[in-house]
Amino acid sequence: MTTLAITGGQVLLPDMTVTRADVLIDQERGEILELGDDLAADADETLDASDSLVTPGFVNGHCHVSMTLLRGYADDKPLDAWLQEDIWPAEGELTPDDIRIGAELGLLEMIKSGTTAFADMYFELPEIADAVERAGLRARLGHGVVTVVKDDEGAREDAQTSLDVAAEYDGAADGRISTAFMPHSLTTVGEEYLDEFVPKAREAGLPIHYHANETADEVTPIVDERGVRPLAYAAEKGMLEPQDFVAHGVHVDESEIGLLAEAGTGVIHCPASNMKLASGMAPVQRMLEEGVSVGLGTDGAASNNDLSMLDEARDAAMIGKLAAEDASAVPAEAVVEMMTQGSADAIDIDAGRLEDGAPADLAVLDLEKPHLTPAHDLVSHLAYAAAAADVRHTICDGQVLMRDREVLTLEESAVRERASEAAASLVARAEE
Repeated sequence: MTTLAITGGQVLLPDMTVTRADVLIDQERGEILELGDDLAADADETLDASDSLVTPGFVNGHCHVSMTLLRGYADDKPLDAWLQEDIWPAEGELTPDDIRIGAELGLLEMIKSGTTAFADMYFELPEIADAVERAGLRARLGHGVVTVVKDDEGAREDAQTSLDVAAEYDGAADGRISTAFMPHSLTTVGEEYLDEFVPKAREAGLPIHYHANETADEVTPIVDERGVRPLAYAAEKGMLEPQDFVAHGVHVDESEIGLLAEAGTGVIHCPASNMKLASGMAPVQRMLEEGVSVGLGTDGAASNNDLSMLDEARDAAMIGKLAAEDASAVPAEAVVEMMTQGSADAIDIDAGRLEDGAPADLAVLDLEKPHLTPAHDLVSHLAYAAAAADVRHTICDGQVLMRDREVLTLEESAVRERASEAAASLVARAEE
């Protein structure tokens, strides 16, 4: 057994209290052995956390990681126009190499901002999985299915691909990768394909992840055509189970909140993307009050435009208060839990907490900063003041991915250079 001690810091516990303690990790098993005093003597290696806060690694519950190549490419448009006029044409030009390079850039950004696990819906899953394995993160991956622009043969092939790659890559990267069947949304995948492939996903034991109720335009067609709300339709199709999770949930009504709570289906709140695309304000406080499992996600970098979960936490707290018209709504403790244990629970992975026996996924934040002084309440600082650049060290599965701001698993300058070149080439092709 090789052990690592994170020493000299303060530790955020699952009950949102903070205490001074060292953290002892079994690196071979990727597990926290003990939280306690003076553990350095019991370790083969130490990582300094003096004047720092040790937190669970952040969990990004919904992302399209390779869209980093489209960061800043198409801004200030509503969702439908943004997708149809800019994003989908550009994505049509993506190569497998582009997707691999974009994923590496996104993973680099996540590591540097303390994210240790994420859920991702995109294409060319083998490329993304390979990047995840190399970077050292934990992920739930899936191939996004869109049938509305395809003929029947193409639609079935797309859905089958989602099932096939999920089966192939579940458990990859020494168990750090898990998978899901991922139809893009209830309006972009035809009913006949849901009827055929959702039961197949269930037979394979796969969770299901999809966009739901992101905009009013995703709600109205289903209500008009079927006479039921979107999540009632999803329940009819067998897509509202405890292991499933939906992205956004902006335009859910009380009946749908009840369905989510009863089913145990998770919701990933993406406040920055929802604000930027003017999609609306999700009723997060109501969901929390009703016992819905709510996590946080950044969505893709093309609609955010970064992958920082600390930024997302601040946005969630602020917009949650506006949506509820209540300054006490979505408090600091709630958003910190949402970006750690909440997201982990929603996407059904074991992560997001610091305690004996938990996976050794951690972030260490430097508190010696003007914007984090004075330290009246460190949970408040995490929600309202901390930034990605405050993260000193990032550890996942017991392995140090970043030490003193230097990423050890990816070569930062090379990743950035390749991504810049790939993005320029992609845009040139898309605009020909």
